[in-house]
Amino acid sequence: MIEISNLYKSYGKTEVLKGINLYLEENKIYGLLGRNGAGKTTLLNIISNQIRKTSGEVKLYGEDIFENSKQIENICIIKDNGFGIEDIKVKKIFEAARILYKDWDEEYKNYLVKEFELNLRKKYNKLSRGNQTKVGLIIGLASRAKLTIFDEPSLGLDAATRYKFYNLLLDDFENNPRTIIISTHLIDEVTNLFEEVIILKDGQIYIKDEVADILEKGYFLNGKEENIIPIIENKNIIHREKFGNSIIVGIFDNLDEKEKSMLRDKNVEISQIPLQKLFIYLTENPYRGGYVHG
Repeated sequence: MIEISNLYKSYGKTEVLKGINLYLEENKIYGLLGRNGAGKTTLLNIISNQIRKTSGEVKLYGEDIFENSKQIENICIIKDNGFGIEDIKVKKIFEAARILYKDWDEEYKNYLVKEFELNLRKKYNKLSRGNQTKVGLIIGLASRAKLTIFDEPSLGLDAATRYKFYNLLLDDFENNPRTIIISTHLIDEVTNLFEEVIILKDGQIYIKDEVADILEKGYFLNGKEENIIPIIENKNIIHREKFGNSIIVGIFDNLDEKEKSMLRDKNVEISQIPLQKLFIYLTENPYRGGYVHG
């Protein structure tokens, strides 16, 4: 669905995106992860035609998105900084969205307004931060855009409302498949939403793979150092903590059944590393070469 080739973006002498090559399939939910300054928002803004690239290609359904009104109609991006139209009633914002998005579902919008208990008569700038976020979530869901992007969709929301959004998104995705990109720092909360994860680091694609395949490579090993290190000496070690005679080692690598059996025979505990911790370890350590699948 999306083809990005050799994409660069610079602001003056500062290079933000450095040769991005990325292919996204139709009707999948992607997680876009990266530390502050990694280039996530810049990439999303270019994909959605909000800012211009320095060089490279971005195609949607085989057509360049820039100055292409037909393809722009297929894209909805919900940003973390609102809409830039503060002194206007929420009702008017939804009326504008209904015109803007060709696949807009008015009935579903009305359902979401009730679910999120949103007051349409209030002005956007009089809403709390959480209710402003709800306006964006409703537009993103009701737009039914073939490419829907949520950039930090949980700002100001309490845990109950966040989980309501996640459930609504999954239910709607089942009934109305589309390509969804979610950029968030609350990784553990949304791991089950993602089919595939893209991690940006220093303006480049660092990891792109199915969530299940990434998690399958992340293990905590807890036991005596002399029982662990000989078995994993050629593995990619991404974390290490020492507690007296014992250590906890995090690895990001294949661990076959024979190796697992050898570790367990030496009373080494093996557990899976959650995605959020994997993300932290992989982006703060000099992990060899990055990992891109497919």
